[in-house]
Amino acid sequence: MAHNKINAAMTAAVVVLLSTTAASAGGLERGGYNIDLLFDPSTYAAEAAATYVNPQRELDNVDDIDPANGAFDLTRPTSGVEDTEGYWVPRIGVKAGFGDSVDCMADYSQPWGAHTNPGTNWAGVNDNIETKIESDNYAATCSYKWDVGQGQFRVIGGGFYQEVGGFKERLVSPIIVPGFDGIGRLDLEGSGWGWRTGVAYEIPEYALRASLVYNSAVDLDNLEGTIDLTQVRLPVFGPGGVLITTVPGTKYDVSSFASMPDSLELKLQTGIAPGWLAFGSVKWTDWSQLQVIQVTANDTSDPRNLPTSLDLLYRDGWTVSGGIGHKFNDQWSGAVSLTWDRGTSHGYGTQTDTWTVGTGVSYMPTDNVELRLAGAIGILTSGSSSPQTYQGDVVGDDVTYDFGTDIVSAVSTSLKIKF
Repeated sequence: MAHNKINAAMTAAVVVLLSTTAASAGGLERGGYNIDLLFDPSTYAAEAAATYVNPQRELDNVDDIDPANGAFDLTRPTSGVEDTEGYWVPRIGVKAGFGDSVDCMADYSQPWGAHTNPGTNWAGVNDNIETKIESDNYAATCSYKWDVGQGQFRVIGGGFYQEVGGFKERLVSPIIVPGFDGIGRLDLEGSGWGWRTGVAYEIPEYALRASLVYNSAVDLDNLEGTIDLTQVRLPVFGPGGVLITTVPGTKYDVSSFASMPDSLELKLQTGIAPGWLAFGSVKWTDWSQLQVIQVTANDTSDPRNLPTSLDLLYRDGWTVSGGIGHKFNDQWSGAVSLTWDRGTSHGYGTQTDTWTVGTGVSYMPTDNVELRLAGAIGILTSGSSSPQTYQGDVVGDDVTYDFGTDIVSAVSTSLKIKF
C-alpha cells in the first residue's frame, strides 16, 4: 500500500505539471481534454484545478497594406503592440469506482479559447481590435479493466457536450472618407456533442501506464449570432460609381458552421529506479480543419447585411512532452518537464513553435488529500504574418507584421480529495 501511495504522489506531480504546460499550446487550445482522474486508484476522488497562463506576444513593424479600407493612420503605433491577454483555465472532476473493474468520471473543463486585445491604437486596427473565444465542456467517461499478465488492460469510452462562443471587433472603413469608419462587432455561439475512446495498460507496482485516447471532433453546425455595424456609415453609389449618400449600418442575425478538432494522444510513464519516474506524451490535434469560417446574413434582402469571415488558416498541431519525476519522501514528490508545441500558424498569424520548461510538486499530508503546485516558463518563437492564398482567395491582405521571441509563463494549483 505504501509503495502505491508513493507512486500516486509522483504521478500527481506529473499530472498537474503537464496540465500547466499544455495550456499554452497552439490553435485554440486552453485546457484541452484531461481524463487522468479516471486512473486514480481510490474508490472515490474529487479534484479541482486552476491554471493561469500569461503569454506576452508583441507585434512589430506593423504595416497597413490596404489603404482602400480607410484606416491608414500614421499616428497609430507600428511596434511594441501588446497582442495577447492572460487567461485562467479551470477544471473540476469527480471519479467513482464500481467493484474491481469499472471506473467512471464526470468533469467540467474549458478546452478551447483565445483572447487577443491589441486595442484601437495600433496600425492594424482594421484587422483586429479584440477577439475572444470561450468554451465550456461537460463530459462523462468510463472504463472497464481486467488482468492481463502482470498488469491490467483497460478500455475507455465516453461522451461530452460542448458550448463555444466568442466575438471579434475591428475597425470597419467602407470608404476613404474621414468620419465614416466605425467599430464593427461579430458575435457567435454554438454547441455540439463529441465522444472519446481509448485503451490503457497499467502495472501499478512499477507506476507503469501507457494510454492511447482519441477524442472526436465536435460539429458546431448551429453557430448563430449577430453582426453589429450600427457605428459604421455605409456608402450608396450612383451611376458611374459616384458616392451620392451614406446610410447607417445595421445589426443583423448571422449563421455559420465550424468543427472543433479531433485529437489523438499517447501518454507513457514508468518507474526507472527506486523513487524515480520517467514520463512523456505525444498529441496530434486536427487544427487544419479550421481554415476560413464563412459567416453569412440570415436575411440577405437588405444590402447592408454584409457577410464576413473568421480567417485562421491553421495547420495540424503536434505537442511532444517528456520529463522526470522523483519522490522525496512519503508526502513530497516533484517533477520537471520539457514540452515542444508545433505552431499552428504558417505565414499568417502569430502561433509559432513554443518551447516550455515546467516544474511541479505534490504534497500529500494524509492518504486522502493531495495538494499540487506547478509553474512553467517558455518561449514563443519569432515569425511574421503576411497575405496567404487559400482556395484561390487572398487571406490576410489587411495588415502585415513581425514578432520576435516572446515569453509565456504559467502557474497551476489543484486539490484532490479521495477515499
